[in-house]
Amino acid sequence: MWNLWHGCHKKSEGCLHCYVYRRDAEFEKDSNVVTKTASFNLPIRRDRQGNWKVPSGTLMWTCFTSDFFIEDADAWREDAWLMIKRRDDLHFFMITKRPERIAQCLPDDWGDGYENVTIGCTMENQRRTDERLPLFRELSIRHKQIICEPLLGPIDFHGLLAPLAYAASPINGDAQRCERVTVGGESGHDARVCDYDWVLSIREQCMALGVPFHFKQTGAHFLKDGRLYNIPRNKQMAQAHKAGIDFR
Repeated sequence: MWNLWHGCHKKSEGCLHCYVYRRDAEFEKDSNVVTKTASFNLPIRRDRQGNWKVPSGTLMWTCFTSDFFIEDADAWREDAWLMIKRRDDLHFFMITKRPERIAQCLPDDWGDGYENVTIGCTMENQRRTDERLPLFRELSIRHKQIICEPLLGPIDFHGLLAPLAYAASPINGDAQRCERVTVGGESGHDARVCDYDWVLSIREQCMALGVPFHFKQTGAHFLKDGRLYNIPRNKQMAQAHKAGIDFR
């Protein structure tokens, strides 16, 4: 986990019960204040023998207590990209709710994307899918994913997964391919219901276009066949796995 800055601003319905806000509240910390963390230079730290402290091949979950493309971090992002480029032996995975800011926040040598960076865009309901998917699908990103989590309602991609999967990019067709759609319900005390029918609908849309699909977790309140299940946090991922509906 590489949380190079901390703090965020709630942007849409999926942010209502944000886990960062919940955890910060326990320490009376203001989550709206975005600050650079002590881990900012984690990828390029070395031990006393001169070896990288983060070993080659590590998957770096990047900026999961903020948003990598948030405006407040504009002054720090160039240095972050330099570290990401320098550690091309690591893979950096980041998720954003701000696809409208991605293009202006990319490094000059981005081209069709860095091989060691995956960018996922959150789309938690129909409103946010209609708002974000048209923007996200046009971006040249070598490794691109869609995250429907927390899933708060039915989603119809209106066939727009097709350009992500198959459209030819002026630079590189692979830069337009969606590598996976991940779906998950909401966790926490105030979690909203996730309906299994919504999950299956997204799966069907993915299968129709050959886009990989991953059912990550049920969420705390899971509706299936008209019955509401209240599932403990430590079983939500296992129950999703038991469904056996992932598509590769």
